Amino acid sequence: MKVVFRTDASLQIGSGHVMRCLTLAEALRAEGAECYFICREHPGHLLDVIRGKGFNAYGLSSADNCSDPDMSARQTIELTHTHWLGTTQYQDAKICAPILEKIMPEWLIVDHYALDAEWEASLQTFFTRLLVIDDLADRKHICDVLIDQNLGHAEQDYTALVPNDCRLMIGPQYALLRPEFARLRKQSLKRRVSPRLEHILVTMGGIDQANATGWTLHALKTCALPVSCQISVVMGLNAPNLAKVADAAANMPWPTEVLVNITDMGERMASADIVIGAAGGTSWERCCLGVPTIMVVLADNQKSGAKALLSSGCVELIEEFRDIPMQLPAAIRSLANESTLSALSENARRICDGLGVQKVLMQMSNKNG
Repeated sequence: MKVVFRTDASLQIGSGHVMRCLTLAEALRAEGAECYFICREHPGHLLDVIRGKGFNAYGLSSADNCSDPDMSARQTIELTHTHWLGTTQYQDAKICAPILEKIMPEWLIVDHYALDAEWEASLQTFFTRLLVIDDLADRKHICDVLIDQNLGHAEQDYTALVPNDCRLMIGPQYALLRPEFARLRKQSLKRRVSPRLEHILVTMGGIDQANATGWTLHALKTCALPVSCQISVVMGLNAPNLAKVADAAANMPWPTEVLVNITDMGERMASADIVIGAAGGTSWERCCLGVPTIMVVLADNQKSGAKALLSSGCVELIEEFRDIPMQLPAAIRSLANESTLSALSENARRICDGLGVQKVLMQMSNKNG
């Protein structure tokens, strides 16, 4: 089976879309599939990471601009995230077409907020089936399968946006987590039996354009943490504020390490007492491991999912990263209470079991839908 992924990473988009696609691609490869990626070379792209994992990846130049004399007459719909693409859907599809025609994949998997049914329809002669990974329910698709791993969304959010026979996989039970999270779940939950606040993990995504990590370290200086506390910070190699964070870490009152491009995030989370982390895809990793979390919203498209987690009693929430200095000390004080730590962990572990990839693979292998 041949599978093509169309997804992007950038300083603006972040790394989460590519990373969850890589998780699915690795699982498909283990089942014998040939996987390919098509990604635009935005600043902060992850093509080297994709190729480093042994996948063929086609890079689309950020300067690509297919001429279209009739563009002004095309009734294209402006999507909320159109600017993420760096070109029009028509232009992007025109460049992708010869790649897809050469591969002719059984499955095309699209994880991109700037692509919708317009792009999909123009390419449907070059693939057999289409799987869309979405989080927003804000545009139409012509897909056979749609995954929305977010809490708070329901099938009815998509009924007017997808074909009647589309298989909808909605909710965190379908979150595309790497196998390590399910494997470490029991170990991590055992750690929560005796709650404590001695190891804090800070993870604001691979890019963290807003430097929420730096704001967090600055705010932690004002918190009453145990003398024995240790802080770990995880960042991506392409993070634009990496040097600033390293300087801030060197001046913390507690031992603070900065980890870059790690491959053992599951182990790091499982060994943490709390996580201060961005909303988004890593939310489900933390839920799977039952890690108490202070969640920070870094983008508008994260707000609904973050509020759903707050309503479920899974997180302490900071809705704007600029509020970190004011709100983080109070959130830390609340987590000094063992009963609060226990409650957050208990509620989080019920949200996600870490087996979403297996469920998706089963659906993809079901040729009858």
